[in-house]
Amino acid sequence: MKRRERTRQLIELGGLVAKADLIELTGDDRAVLLGLLIEAAATLRGEARAQQLLLCRRRGRRAFAED
Repeated sequence: MKRRERTRQLIELGGLVAKADLIELTGDDRAVLLGLLIEAAATLRGEARAQQLLLCRRRGRRAFAED
């Protein structure tokens, strides 16, 4: 059961990458995608973590609402 849940999570996360148009914008360059995610993680480790989470959550909710 755990493996099925993990697989579903990974598929959903891949869908978010596609929804953000990152595949198209990066030419499906996996190194660039990973670099972007590492940069986002570094930002969330910073002092402005709460503010960044709030801003990103708002953007994400707007994107979901646009569908």
